[in-house]
Amino acid sequence: MDNILIAAEGLTRYYGDHRAIYAVNISLRRGEVLGFLGPNGAGKSTTMRILSGVLAPTEGSVRIAGIDLLERPRAAKTRLGYLPERPPLYRELCVDEYLRYCARLHRMPSSQIAEALQRVKSRCGIREVGDRLIGNLSKGYQQRVGVAQAIIHSPAVVILDEPTVGLDPIQIREIRALIRELKDDHGVILSTHILPEVQAICDRVLLIHQGCIVLDSPLQALAAASGQWRLRLRRPPALEELQRINGVERAEMLDAQHVLLGGTKLDAEEIARQAVERGWGLIELAPHGHTLEEVFVQLTCGEAGVEAAA
Repeated sequence: MDNILIAAEGLTRYYGDHRAIYAVNISLRRGEVLGFLGPNGAGKSTTMRILSGVLAPTEGSVRIAGIDLLERPRAAKTRLGYLPERPPLYRELCVDEYLRYCARLHRMPSSQIAEALQRVKSRCGIREVGDRLIGNLSKGYQQRVGVAQAIIHSPAVVILDEPTVGLDPIQIREIRALIRELKDDHGVILSTHILPEVQAICDRVLLIHQGCIVLDSPLQALAAASGQWRLRLRRPPALEELQRINGVERAEMLDAQHVLLGGTKLDAEEIARQAVERGWGLIELAPHGHTLEEVFVQLTCGEAGVEAAA
């Protein structure tokens, strides 16, 4: 239980007669980066506001590092760090002034602020800009300062909302690397519309649609769930021979060395054993699943999305 940093159960929120979210369950473990996805109007922002303590649910409960957010909000929020889509920066302050101010807002003891300041500046790569005005920094550096304010008090949970919007490709890579480092000491929720970002950073994906969670899965499991395996063979046999493998329902040659096998009862160990015993020269065997974009579209568009949310 010590590893569970967020435990949200049965979250429901009404705005008048409109039900924004219904029976939403979310968990986050230490050392995990959770990608939180959803189309516009799906209830993602409402859920994020509830998890960060800005909005109370109509029904349900949230525990942050074991502390009930509704019963003990001040104690629970000390375990939270939050970077909204628009970082809450004061452009007229220099970086060091701003981060000291944020530390005081989090009620950090004065004796700990100097050490915390150096720690987050080093981690976020902003040591050399401590005396510069925030308003004069590039967008990438401003995002780094935003991350620094979110972690200066060493929270258990860090919530990041669209942290790479408006950045150039180099800045995006730098922020992604920083997020991957954060999971060494925190649990991280990443809310974004950029699906390649989720695939590059996250361990698990959560998809909300029409106010309900329609997908909660490790990213690796999405590939394996499709029941397809991709082989690379030095000496591929005829398709008829591949189709005789136990559990293979279909076989397709992708090119001179690559084969795609499909079947609801495929066993990767059996495929590998047959390839070795029959001398096909097995080079690679990997699950071949749907992309995250395909899963997103399938679950949020047309009948598939409606049925999944029901």
